[in-house]
Formats: sequence, C-alpha cells, structure tokens
Amino acid sequence: MYAILDIETTGGKYNEEGITEIAIYKFDGHEVVDQFISLVNPEREIQPFVVNLTGINSNMLRNAPKFYEVAKRIVEITEGCIIVAHNAQFDNRILRTEFKRLGFEFERETLCTVELSKTLIPDLPSYSLGKLVRSLGIPVTDRHRASGDALATVKLFKLLLSKDIEKTIIQTFLRKQPKLQLEPKLVDIIAQMPSITGVYYIHNKDGDIIYIGKSKNIKRRINQHFTGTDSKSKKIQLKVTTVTYEATGNELIALLKENEEIKRNKPILNRALKKSLFSHGLYKSIDTNGYINLNIEPVDGRKKAITTFTNKQSGKAFLNHAAEKHKLCLKLTGLEKTLSSCFKYEIKECEGACINEENTEAYNSKVQKIIKKYSYSNQNMIIIDRGRNVNERSAILIENGVYKGYSFYDLNYQLNNIEILKSILTPMDNNRDTQHIIQTYMRKKKRLKILKFNTEN
Repeated sequence: MYAILDIETTGGKYNEEGITEIAIYKFDGHEVVDQFISLVNPEREIQPFVVNLTGINSNMLRNAPKFYEVAKRIVEITEGCIIVAHNAQFDNRILRTEFKRLGFEFERETLCTVELSKTLIPDLPSYSLGKLVRSLGIPVTDRHRASGDALATVKLFKLLLSKDIEKTIIQTFLRKQPKLQLEPKLVDIIAQMPSITGVYYIHNKDGDIIYIGKSKNIKRRINQHFTGTDSKSKKIQLKVTTVTYEATGNELIALLKENEEIKRNKPILNRALKKSLFSHGLYKSIDTNGYINLNIEPVDGRKKAITTFTNKQSGKAFLNHAAEKHKLCLKLTGLEKTLSSCFKYEIKECEGACINEENTEAYNSKVQKIIKKYSYSNQNMIIIDRGRNVNERSAILIENGVYKGYSFYDLNYQLNNIEILKSILTPMDNNRDTQHIIQTYMRKKKRLKILKFNTEN
C-alpha cells in the first residue's frame, strides 16, 4: 500500500516552515482506496511568493484545523504504507518536523517519483511535476494546490509502476513490508483478487516471483491454482505467500506482458514459455509461371514467415478460409496436390491459376492483399484496445514492423501525438513470440481499431 501525498507550506527558513495544506491518497497499486485533504493553520505567516504561487492566504487558514488536530488522521492513513511524493525528501522532512514538534517520531519508508522518473523515463528536459506530467500527457488540475499535485502524482506513479518491467518497486515493497503480506491461507488470498483481465505474480515469503500467469479473470485463475491437484498447483500452494497483479484491460497486453516477464524474471515454476509459442508459419514463393504460392510449413529461422500459427491445423484452417474468401487456387496455396487443375476450378470457384488461365497480376494482387493484412512487416501502426477502466484506452506501438511496447492513455487526452505516446510507452522486446501473439490477436479480433501513421510526420 502506498500513501501518495503533496504538501504546501508557508515557505521561510529551513525547518521553520509550516504546513498550509496537505493531500494524501491511499493507493493500492491499482486505485485510490482512501483519501485525506485539508487546509492547515500553520500558526505563522505565509511568504508572499507562496501566496502568489498557491493562492493560499492567511484569511483562508484562519478557521482551518491546526496540525495537531489532523495529525492522528495522517498517522492512520499512512500506517503500513510507503510514502510516495514528487521530491519525497522534502515532504517527508516537513512531516517529520511537524510531528517532532508534537513529540512524536514519524517514520515511514519513502519513494520519490522524481528519482523513479529519471530512472524509468530518462532523458526528459525537465522532471518538475508540471513539466513532467505535461510531457507525458497526464491531465492535471489545481496546479500548486495539494490535492491537484497529489492526484497528478498518483497518475504519474501508476504510469511508473507499469514501466517498471523489472518489478523492483513491488518486490522492494514486499520485502520492506512483511507485516503487510497476506496470511498464507489460500482462501484469504483469493478473497483479495479481482475478477479482471491482467497478469498476476505469485510470490514466496521473500517477495521473489515464483510464477507468472495471465487471465481474463484473475480471481478465477488463482482459485484454479489453489484448488488444483497437479504437481505445479501443489508447488504453488506450498510456496505462495502473496499474489500481486497488474490490470491490463485487454487480453493482448496480458499475453504480451506474460510472455515478456516470464522470459525476463524466469520464475522457477514457469515452464510454458521455454519453447516457442508457435510451430508453423505462412510462407510465400513465386513459381516458374510468376504466380505467388502460399504454403503452411514448419517454422524455419532462416526464412521470414508472413504470419505464424500455434500448430499446422490452425494454419491450414486459416489458409482454407483465405482461399475461399479471396478465390485463391487450392493448388497454389498447398491445400491440394495435383498435376492438373484444382477441385475449385472444376466447380467454377477458381479462375484457373492452377493451369495458367488466370492473369498473374490479378491473382498476385489477391494474394498481396492477404500478405499485407496479416503481416505488419515494415508497417507503422498503433493498435487501440480497451483500457483498465471506462475512461481509458490502451495503445500498442509498432514502428517499421517492430513492436515497441504499450501504454494507457486517458480518453480526455486524445492520442494525437506520436512523441507523447513514445514518452509514456512501457518498452517491450520485439521477438518472434511477440509477433506471433500480435498477429494471432489481430486475426481473431476482426473489429480491432488500427491507426496507421507515417514516420516522417
């Protein structure tokens, strides 16, 4: 659990500042579960430049509670949490100073979104909160007021969590907060799981990830692990201490994240992705008569497949459907072996490419449409899909035929700038498995929204 906060102060000499406003959002890594926002009477003068910056003046604070009156609420909402702030050293120092004046030692672990941003989003011109969120397309209101800045920090931290592909933030959290781990009763862990699409991480008592999976319904999948009687399920039940998860909003990002993070983290109980996700591919060749031939063959690393399939049967089914829809020749798609005309020619559903009757350019044009549709080689496109909530969408970036990563964006901030998309992108590896996942998903989802773009723009 995290307590994401922002504090406005009176300004003045070091360690003599007083708090004028505080906002705290309790964040479970996915959503805000509690909040506390209040003006505070600092019992001292506010520096003029602070009044101009925040708009908070002494008249506004005359009837506000003094710090000792809100101190209990601050302790309660931050109990067991890691404090997260933009320039956390400053906010933590201010809080510790105020509590020290009351004779109370305020000790909390802290995370700084300035330092995290510099690590996870390097080379930006500025890491001040205002300029940083603007460059990342994060909407912000009430700038320089505690509530507005704290809420912007929540959105920034959520983005940073998604970009933390090494999972250092969550694993550090689990190791530092053993008292917050769920009891190892499986029923208690299941009760904490949501029925959403995403990736889940099963941790042992040291916080290490021992298994990674994805599901359209995380609660149901965890329940299957905990009630299963196979060898893997029994090992999970024995070793699990807690389960964390990451919402993805749609199955495509869940598949891509699962694939990437199993390869990156190598959990001891994962075996599924040690071999390739696919065995067969769609390949093309040109025969002596100039016709483009298509064929389903075992994957050959020396040749580039148009698209790939989990097995030969699914490849053949795809090619049968394409041949029927586009009136392709069964002989030239490898679906029928014959020395003469194919069966479809006999029933007038093939225009005679098998016996050189159909114009080669006309036939090849039909084949090229299939190749272009199902291969994103050298293409620039953004795949738009559902986000993690109704006000959000996801974007997957493919540039020059290379999968770059994914991001989430607010519907109120339309995706109209490729550079903003790149800055908020969670980078992912491009490999044959990711290409297979994306191409298979695109074949299944006929109404998927795809935006094409020109890299020169």
